[in-house]
Parts: sequence; C-alpha cells; structure tokens
Amino acid sequence: MRISKLPISDRLRRRIERQYMIARAFNRRRALKPVVNRTGQIRKGDVLAFVTMRNERVRLPFFLDYYRNLGVKHFLFVNNNSNDGSGNYLAEQPDVSLWWTNAGYKRARFGMDWINRLLMKYGDGHWCLTIDPDEFLIYPHCDTRPLQALTDWLDASGRRSFPAMLLDMYPRGNIEDEPYEEGTDPFSIAKWFDPANYTITKNWYYGNLWIQGGPRTRNFFSSDPISGPALNKTPLVKWSWRYAYASSTHMLLPKFLNEVYDEDGGEQASGCLLHAKFLSTFAEKSAEELDRRQHYANSKEYKAYHAGLSSGTNLWCSESREYTDWRQLEDLGLISRGNWA
Repeated sequence: MRISKLPISDRLRRRIERQYMIARAFNRRRALKPVVNRTGQIRKGDVLAFVTMRNERVRLPFFLDYYRNLGVKHFLFVNNNSNDGSGNYLAEQPDVSLWWTNAGYKRARFGMDWINRLLMKYGDGHWCLTIDPDEFLIYPHCDTRPLQALTDWLDASGRRSFPAMLLDMYPRGNIEDEPYEEGTDPFSIAKWFDPANYTITKNWYYGNLWIQGGPRTRNFFSSDPISGPALNKTPLVKWSWRYAYASSTHMLLPKFLNEVYDEDGGEQASGCLLHAKFLSTFAEKSAEELDRRQHYANSKEYKAYHAGLSSGTNLWCSESREYTDWRQLEDLGLISRGNWA
C-alpha cells in the first residue's frame, strides 16, 4: 500500500490504512471457498483460533489437541491449496470450519487478507488467537489455568490484546537426525532454545516493540542481523470488526492494540509462542516455500535458510538452554506474570 505524502497526522494516516485493510479483506472474500462451515456452533464467550496453512498434515493432530486442551472452542482454517491431505483431515474434525483457496499467498498480504476477513466476520466480540500450525502458546500459569482464565483476567483488566514473543525451538543434534512423526509432541525433539541474544527496538508509527535475534539470526543472518525475522507477535486479541492485522501478527491497527508493554519500569503480562519450525521436515518445507516464492521480500528468509542448510543443520550451541516450563521462561525474562497473581 502506498501512503500519501501529504502532511496529514500519523493518527489519520493509520486510520486510512486500517480502513484500507478492512476493505481489502472484505474484497478478498471471494477467494475463500467454504469446504465445511461449522461456525454455527460458536457460542458467546468462546475462544477461537484462526490459522492459515499449506501442507501441514503431519503437524495437525498434535496442534489441534494442544489448543483444545488449552481451551480453544473452535478453529477456523484457511487451506492454501494443500496437496498432502490436510484439507480432508481438517474437514473431518467436529470443531473445525475450513475454507480453501488457490489464490496467491503473497497477493493476499501473506495470508493476512484472508485472516482479517474471517476475523471480521466470525471473531467480532471473541478472544481470537491467530497462529501458525508450528506455534504453541505458553503463558503464565498455563499448566494450571485454561486460556479462558487468561482472557477473563484480561477482560477484567481492561486489556484487549496479549503479546507473545516467538521462541525458536530446536534439537541438540542435526535437525534431520530424529524424524518427526504425526501426533508426536514436537518439543520432545526440539527442546532447546536461546535464553538471550535478543534485541528490542520500538516502532514509533505502530507503537509495537520489534524483537529480533535467537538461533535464526545467529545461524542464518549473522552477517546482517537487522534482516533477521521479527519475533514480536500479538496473537491473542479481543476482536472487533474494526480491527486489522497490519503485518502478519507483528502489529495491528488501531495502534493501542500494540501497546502491550509498560514504559514506566513495570511489567505487563506476556507469553511466548514456542516455535516448532526446526524439525526433520524443515529442509523439505523450506525448499518448497523457496520454490513458490510467496513470502515476504521475495522469500529472502527462505533464501537464507537454503544457504544455511548447505553448511549444516545443527542450531545448538554452548549457550543453548533446555526447556522445562513457563516458570523457567519467566526467570529468564522472556515472559511475565505482570500483576496476574
């Protein structure tokens, strides 16, 4: 989108941008073909999950069970032309509504036009979790309190969004050494992470924090760290049809949804998305996505992966830490309870 160079205020500029994204999402609705629509099952107060995916069949059973156990009541999937049986599997799940599209992922703002459309139509008034099939939300007390407890507390606190830093997980040995099998907990294999090695800056226009670093920057972008992938996300939002994701789940409009931190020395509650990208399927998936060239900046990230894979796939280093639970992440300063006792 080209923003006018006229001397209008940032606030007005953001409003125009948000209205454009909402209109764009509405216009892209024809690209989504309903396969099975069970949204009539959705009840007031249900926590919903919104997912775009392509060829993720092997991941889906654990993914669905994980979020069902957390308390997600209904899943809304966009299947971007999968050919591995993902669509048939999802269509059989009683708590899944499914849409199919063969439209270009890049032309749909990397899938966000599709997700914004579904959020607009079905997410209004609900706490909505927008995630990928390799992202698993961890939040304070998640081992004893369901997602509904978190959203109830957020409601009572007057908060409409909840941030979660993307935490890349990886095995100790080579990624391909232990094959990932359907239904397996990916973190029984990819159980290590970088406890530090992160940078944080602030995007003044959108108001969000921009986090980079970790094993992907360390291994694939060491010569140009500023080009490394963003790790900041705001995946959980009490949605309104007036909202829109501006760039993946890295930032939203209106701006206040991105202001999920305390600049006065305190802490607000936050979580992590454990990222199970680095499993034995990584090389094959990366090659497919590089060939499709449907990702940001002409698939620059996947070009870096391809170059890095040629020199080895072991992301472990002497500073790597083995994951135990959310309390460990809190001790490391990667998540916070804030004032949620």
